[in-house]
Amino acid sequence: MKILIVDKSGIIPTINYGGTERVIWGLGKELTLLGHEVFYLVKEGSTCDFAEILVLKDEINIESQIPKYIDIVHLNFRLKQPITSKPYLITMHGNPSKEELIDINTVFISKNQAERYQSSMYVHNGLDWSDYPAPNLDTERTYFHFLGKAAWKVKNVFGAAKIALESNNKLHIMGGKRWTFRNLKRGFGYVLNPKIIFRGMVDNNVKMDIMKNSKALLFPVSWHEPFGLAIIESLYAGCAVFGTKNGSLPELITPEVGFIGDCSSEIVKAIQEFDYNPKLCHEYATKYFNSNRMAESYVILYKKILSGDTLNQKVPQYDIENNKIAIFN
Repeated sequence: MKILIVDKSGIIPTINYGGTERVIWGLGKELTLLGHEVFYLVKEGSTCDFAEILVLKDEINIESQIPKYIDIVHLNFRLKQPITSKPYLITMHGNPSKEELIDINTVFISKNQAERYQSSMYVHNGLDWSDYPAPNLDTERTYFHFLGKAAWKVKNVFGAAKIALESNNKLHIMGGKRWTFRNLKRGFGYVLNPKIIFRGMVDNNVKMDIMKNSKALLFPVSWHEPFGLAIIESLYAGCAVFGTKNGSLPELITPEVGFIGDCSSEIVKAIQEFDYNPKLCHEYATKYFNSNRMAESYVILYKKILSGDTLNQKVPQYDIENNKIAIFN
């Protein structure tokens, strides 16, 4: 198959922060290894040694930028109007609003996310772990970490800080700055606490260097996390994960590699009693959340679409009951 992967979130390969960019990079590489011909339609400045790069022009209609020789288009963002000239699917990386129209050829990135839109169609994200430094699973682990866009309120960085301090641990925050208006207004006490360390935006090497001495990721999100790459990156590094019961977390975090709770005191108790096993966490991530597993799942869906079927029997729609957020204190 000649597969066109389309994304507008950022340049590939990504160096620092990158969510969708990391996913589509690993996907394209694995599809190539499986014998398919891959093309990327992405932002200018992108480079790739295993697939041809086509520059995405935001001001021009997407459909007019699709080469005639392409067999199937894999979009990684929502379109206002469906493509008519080529078979396609759309991976839903975010949470659409209840008013938003969802395409019938949409695939979600977790079972929970699919169910919240009355669908059963999902493929778990996977990463190309060969792009990450090999983790040291034998180092002493003495603190916790937070990984994500700390500026997003729903990521609940101050909830993570509260859990760390109540469990008498230091917290390294990757993905946020210390001196911001929001931090001073909402988390002044945490900003000044020496046990809360802000590391800013970090690249892969720094990220792995920080996580090699971390016992766990604290991830008390207050929204329905569609997937959470921070979860599997942390597991790969040998870190357990402690979070809420929102979104995909109950689906991704098993009792062997972490804990999900209803409140911070419950998580603090679990932290104190948990049997940390870095090797088990690492093996779990590499076995279930790798780019090869993801690519093989997508190939099945590509073939389904090329045969004339739609991914969903009916158009996915927002489910009010399933989208209610669990209260976390």
